[in-house]
Amino acid sequence: MDPVSMGLLTALAGGAGGELGRQAWTGLGELVRRPFRRGGAVGPEGSAPQGSASEGSGEAELAMLARDPGDAAAARALSVVLHRRAAADAEFEERLRRWDEAARRVSLTGGDVHNSISGGTFSAPVIQGRDFTGTTFGTSSADG
Repeated sequence: MDPVSMGLLTALAGGAGGELGRQAWTGLGELVRRPFRRGGAVGPEGSAPQGSASEGSGEAELAMLARDPGDAAAARALSVVLHRRAAADAEFEERLRRWDEAARRVSLTGGDVHNSISGGTFSAPVIQGRDFTGTTFGTSSADG
């Protein structure tokens, strides 16, 4: 699995994506706190088994990034530990892959909409908003 995008991690840690972003960040925290399994072995209280301390759970890195979402080094450290943990734990890798796919669908751009119309005469409907889907524009056969 490719490492989780540092940009995605910093954006979510910083609160981007509104409620969906918050849920994605919370989901990552829950995933990281799941017991670490390596070849089916689970250490005390879900920690990494003996001898794999260099491949920690990611909790410390997650907390570090949460404290300072703009810290690129913290984002890199979290991305690296997630990648290493995924390489050592097939179940974690699958769950992280699903989390990553879902998190990438969160819109990380601002959601504010500022529409305005001034002056002039409008002879057709005006539609204002953001993120329209399934909308078609044109005239019906009765109009033509």
